Amino acid sequence: MQKRRSIILAFCFILMAGLIQLEEPAKAEGTAVTISTHNLNVRQGPGLSYPILGQAQKDDRFNILSQKGEWIEIDFKGKKGWVASWLVSLNTSSQGTLAEAANSSQAIVATDGLRVRKGPGTGYAVLGTVHKGSSYNIQDSEGSWVKLQTPYGDGWVSSEYVQVSSKKKNTSNVSTGKTGRITANSLNIRSKPSLQGAVIGKLNTGDIVAVTSQNGSWTEISFSGNTGWISSQYIKLQSPQSGGSNTKQPNSGQTGTVTATALTVRNKGSLNGKPIGSVSKGQSFTILEEMNNWSKIEYQSGSYGWVASWFLEKTAAKKSGSAHHPVNGSTAVILHNGSNIRKSASTQSSVIHRANKGDSFDIISLQNDWYELRLPNGETGYVAGWIVSVNGSAPKVEKPGAEIHLKNKTIVLDPGHGGRDNGTTGARGTLEKTLTLRTAQLLYDKLRAAGANVILTRNSDSYLPLPSRVGVSHYHNADAFISIHYDSIADRTVRGMTTYYYHSFQKNLAANIHSNVTSLTNLRDRGYRLGDYHVIRENKRNAVLLELGYLSNPAEEILITSAHYQQSVAAGIYQGLARYFKN
Repeated sequence: MQKRRSIILAFCFILMAGLIQLEEPAKAEGTAVTISTHNLNVRQGPGLSYPILGQAQKDDRFNILSQKGEWIEIDFKGKKGWVASWLVSLNTSSQGTLAEAANSSQAIVATDGLRVRKGPGTGYAVLGTVHKGSSYNIQDSEGSWVKLQTPYGDGWVSSEYVQVSSKKKNTSNVSTGKTGRITANSLNIRSKPSLQGAVIGKLNTGDIVAVTSQNGSWTEISFSGNTGWISSQYIKLQSPQSGGSNTKQPNSGQTGTVTATALTVRNKGSLNGKPIGSVSKGQSFTILEEMNNWSKIEYQSGSYGWVASWFLEKTAAKKSGSAHHPVNGSTAVILHNGSNIRKSASTQSSVIHRANKGDSFDIISLQNDWYELRLPNGETGYVAGWIVSVNGSAPKVEKPGAEIHLKNKTIVLDPGHGGRDNGTTGARGTLEKTLTLRTAQLLYDKLRAAGANVILTRNSDSYLPLPSRVGVSHYHNADAFISIHYDSIADRTVRGMTTYYYHSFQKNLAANIHSNVTSLTNLRDRGYRLGDYHVIRENKRNAVLLELGYLSNPAEEILITSAHYQQSVAAGIYQGLARYFKN
C-alpha cells in the first residue's frame, strides 16, 4: 500500500513538473514578432555581415529572445537567429498592440488605393479602397491586420500600409529646451519606452525633434503635437542655441512669389504630404516658416500648408532691394574645370577666381540664380547656380531658359514596379516601387512647372503590366519616355548609375540625361549602354531606362533615399531633357 502511494505521488510530481515546463513557452508567446516582408534573411548575429541561418516568410511569427540595437533575436525553428527590427512588427498579448490603441489612436493611410476587406486577410472580400493621408479610428487588430472605421463600415487593412497616430495632444509634458538630430533612417517612434510600445510614426536621418525627457536608453520626443519614444542611441542631443539647418525657422517679413504654373500645397513639408490645395504662378505669400526646402504659407484665408521652396522667388520685405536668401550649412561643388567665380551675380561681372571640378565652397546666400560663395582668401564671389551641385539645404538652381525647351513637350514618366511587384528591396528595407514613385512625383512637379505636358504611368502603389506602360507612351505620342528604377546585385559593394537605351535613335536622349544626372549627383558613372528591356525595346518613341543607384549597397541606399539626392536626381533628369530638346 505504501509502495502504491509512493508511485502515485511520484506520478503526480512528474505531471506537475510537466505543467510547469509547459508554462514558460506560453509566457514567451506573449512577446513576439511578425515578419513584414517576403523571404526575410534570419542571420546568426545582429548585423548584415553575419551568415544567413535561414529565411522567414511574410506573416510568420516568432518569439523574441532579446534585442541588440536595431536587431531582434528570435527563436527560429529551435535555433537562435536575428532579424532586422525595421522589417518586422511587434506583437504582445497584453500591451503595445494596435488593439491597445483602439479608441485612443488613429491609423493614417500611407499608400494610395489601400484595400479595405471584410476580414483580416487577403482571402476576404474587398469593401472599398482608402487613400494616402486619410485617417480612421482603430477598432481592433489581429496579426498584421487592423480593423478601422471607414466610409464602407468597419473593415480590415494590412498594418504594413498604415501608421498609428495618437489623438492625445502633448499638453502635460514640459520641454527640456533641448533638441536632437536623428542619426538613422526609418527610426520607429513608439508609444512607450520599450520595444513593446506600438509604432506610432517614423523619423529619418537629419530630422530635428524637441526632446521632452529621457528614460534610460529611451528618449521622449515631441512631434506633430504628440509625444513618443525613440532609442537614445539614434539621436544626437543639441543645446537650445545650437539649432540645425533642418529645424523650422520663422521668416518674419519674407515673402515668396510662385514661379511654377501650378504649385501643389501639401499638409506637411514633404512630397509624402497630402495635397490640400494649389497656388498659381505670380501669387505671393508671406512665408511663415521653413524646413528642409519647404515653406509654410497661408494659401487661403485661414488655411495653411506647405509648398516646395524651390518654386518660390523669395524677397525680404524690409530689406532695401535685397534678394539674398540664407542657405546656412550648405556648400557648392564645382562641376567643370575652369568655372568662373565673379565679383557680382552677373555674367557681365569681372572674374575674380577660377575653380576646377570638385572644388567646394561654403555658400553664404542665394541671389536670383547665383550662389554667393566664401573664397579661400576670405573674400566673397558669385557662381552661376546651374554649374554647381549643392550639398545641404540650399535650393537647387535650374539653368535659366531650360523651361523654354521643355514647354509643351509631352513627357511620360514611368515609375518602375508597383502594386504586387515590389521590385528590389534595399539592404535596410527600402522598396524600389516606393522610391521610383517618389522620384517620379518630384520630377513631375518640376516638369509641369516648366510648362511640359507630363503623364505618369502610375501615380499610386498600383500594378501596371509592361505592355500597358509602352501603350501609354504610344497613345500620348510621347516626345520622351523615362522609366525610373533603382538597382540591386548580390555584391553589396557595387554602386553607381547606369542608363539604358535599345534603339539607336534613343541613344542621344540617354547620353544627355545620363551626363546631367551623374554631374549633379556625383554618383559613380557606370555609363549609358544598350539594354534589352521591354519598355524601351518595344517603344517606338524616344525612351530610356534609368537605374539611379544600388539599393543593395547599404551606404548608397542611405544616400539615394535622402531628400537631397532626390532633388538632385530630379534636377539632373530635368536638365538632361532640356539639353536634349535644345539640340
